[in-house]
Order: sequence, then C-alpha cells, then structure tokens
Amino acid sequence: MLRVVILALSLCRLIGAEATESGPSPASILAFPVPDALTLADGRHVQNAQTWLAKRRPEILHAFADQIYGRTPSEKLPPQFHVDSVDRSAFSGEAIRKQITITFSRQADTPRIHLLVYQPVHARHPLPAIVGLNFEGNQTIDSDPGITLNDVWVPDPADSQQTNELRGHSRRRAAEDSRGRYNYRWQVDALVQRGYALATAYYGDIEPDFSGGLQYGVRSLFLKPGQTAVGPSEWGAIGAWAWGLSRILDYLETDPAIDARKVAVIGHSRLGKAAVWAAAQDRRFAVLLSNESGMGGVSLYRAKNGETLEHLNTSFPYWFCGNFHQYTGHPERLPVDGNLLLSLCAPRPAYIASAQQDSFSNPSAEFLSAVLASKVYRLFGKPGLGTDVMPPVNQPIMLTLGYHVRTGIHEVTEYDWDQYLKFLDLQFRR
Repeated sequence: MLRVVILALSLCRLIGAEATESGPSPASILAFPVPDALTLADGRHVQNAQTWLAKRRPEILHAFADQIYGRTPSEKLPPQFHVDSVDRSAFSGEAIRKQITITFSRQADTPRIHLLVYQPVHARHPLPAIVGLNFEGNQTIDSDPGITLNDVWVPDPADSQQTNELRGHSRRRAAEDSRGRYNYRWQVDALVQRGYALATAYYGDIEPDFSGGLQYGVRSLFLKPGQTAVGPSEWGAIGAWAWGLSRILDYLETDPAIDARKVAVIGHSRLGKAAVWAAAQDRRFAVLLSNESGMGGVSLYRAKNGETLEHLNTSFPYWFCGNFHQYTGHPERLPVDGNLLLSLCAPRPAYIASAQQDSFSNPSAEFLSAVLASKVYRLFGKPGLGTDVMPPVNQPIMLTLGYHVRTGIHEVTEYDWDQYLKFLDLQFRR
C-alpha cells in the first residue's frame, strides 16, 4: 500500500507543459498502479545493481517471454552470410552499399534475410551502426537503383481489403515505382554524412505480417515435423522480428568496418516493439531507439487512454504468445508493464520518441514509462531521464534516457532522426 501511495505522489508531480498546454496531467493517465521495477516477486526490495542483474532482471525477462512475446527458442541456428554485391560509388561516391543474404538452412525454400548495409567511404573505421527493420522492402528506403527489389510477401494495394490469412500480401516482386517510397523514414544520406553505418532488412523476410505467417517465417525453422501451431508460451511474430534483429547483429560482428560494440537498434510502431524486445534480450545492442512503439512496446498497458490491449489481441493476435490473450480486458493482471520492459535495457542508453497527435501510442504513457524506469538506471549510477516533468513539444531530453514528443502524427521524420543522431553522438562520445 505504501508503494502505491508513493507512486501516486510521484505521478502528481508529473506536471509542466503537458498539464498546462495540452490538457490533462499525466497523473490522470493510469487506470491501475504499475508493477515496481525494484520489487522482487517475493516482495523484497532491490537495493543494488548486483541484485537487479542476478535476480530481478531475470524475473522480468522471464515474465515477458512467458506471458507476452513468447519464449525465443534456445536452439541455435548458426547463420550463414553471403555477400551478394558491394558498390563503392553509392551516393555519388560518398557511401559503400553492401547487400548480404543471411540463411539458416541449405534448403532453397526456407526464410532468408536480405540485408542492406550503407557505410560512409571516408569515415574513420570501425564505424558505429544503426540496425532496423523496414516495412515494405529494402528498395523503399532510398531510390538507389542498385538495391535489389524485394520479392517475397509484398503488400499488394489491390488486395488491401483481403480478409484471409494473407492480409493483402503475396509472393511477388516489388514494383520499380516502390523505390524510395519511404526514404524520409530513413534519412540514409544524413546518416552516412554523420559517419554512421545503416543496416536494414525487410521484416517480412523474417516473418510475414499476417496470421498464417508461422508456416512461412523463421519460426517454421523451429517447428517439429507435422507441427502447425505453437504452444501458449511460444513466440509470436514480434519475437521472430526481434530474433532477426539479433541475427543482423551477428553479421555486423563479422564486418571489420563496423564497431559491433557501438550498434544501436531502432524500430517504429510494431517494429519499435520488436526493437525494444530485441534490446531487452540481447545486451550486445548498445543503444535502443524506440520510435512510437506504443502499447506492446514502452507504453503502459495500464494507461486509461491510447491503444488498448483488446485492440492488440483482436487485430494482431499472432504478434504475441497465446498466454497474452488471457489478459484481454484485464491489463491489471499482467505481471509486468512497459516501464519494466524499458528497465531491461538498463544501464544502456535508450531514447523514446512520441508524437503529439499519436494518441494510439499515448505520449504521456510513453514518457511516464521512462520516468518509472529511471529508478533502475539510478542503481547503476546513471541519471536515467533525470526529470519527472514532461518536456514541451519539440524540446528533447538527452541523458542516459532520452525523450521527445514532437509535433505531428505516427511516423518517422527528419526531426526524429536529427535527435537520434545527436543522442548517439553523445553516447558514443563522437
């Protein structure tokens, strides 16, 4: 009871621009108290970083795996890397473009990840890198004609109303006019000029984003003969996408041009959820960049507003494990919440970005999650977010935890990237 009172008092201090300029104080956003990151399952309080790492962190990680995302298989599938092409004249000679195929089996008709890597030509090596998945194929991140067109599970606008398990996807080659369609989401030229490498792959290569995707994605590699469904605690699509991000990092560890100790993982929306889960599980990722990951990411399940747990489970039941569905209508029964997910990144730096008009992702709940996770960072002598006052729009916070809420809608913008690169420069002391 005391901890609930303390939490309530803390929330009442969450005022500032949000309360005075954009309506309700964040003190009003929670429907139920959230779990405390520093309270062990047996009720004891975590006093130091050693206890956190040895006891509380494993508890939280297990709860997320068992009840939300599903357990990532412990079986190892050693990836094979084949460099398909290297172009040293990309971006008018300013960048090197590499295309790599990552496979896990010698059989031809099995999932393979087509990785696209850009790195600056003249920057000092080894380079820091940013890893992220894209939504509609590598060719959409830039108009570069040398990027191989995606050829599997391409979204088909003609089938957008399709109601079967394929959800408007088909096995066909992407159209030429899709090149550069989402270049604003990636800002490749700016990344290269700032001395960063970028590694990206189409998320559908890893696991197609529809309810029948189990048989076609990387999860199929772990199925037993004749198995057509997974158990209630086995991984969903988000777990598969997170697993794929770690396999991309496996490749970067073999590339002498990349400093594998300075790799940030980024994701937007559902791929933001995957990026957070990847960073939580794989501590090789040095920095997390969460762009509007919302409910199922760093936002809070127990918030009054924003996307609901019901919406997630009815619209995208295959993203999570079967156990997650028992909490539909009862988020208060969850053993964890978004603040605990973000805590799993401690003491590594993490940046959370929200958008003012993105009510589904709920900026106030994303900010509050970072406030509550900061107590774990302080165990390690880090400031975390360093404040419990939500900043005004377009005024970022940049400590061990970073945060901004910008003007605009649910999207990735040039403004977001500008803040991410500033944050990475600070964290990597560049």
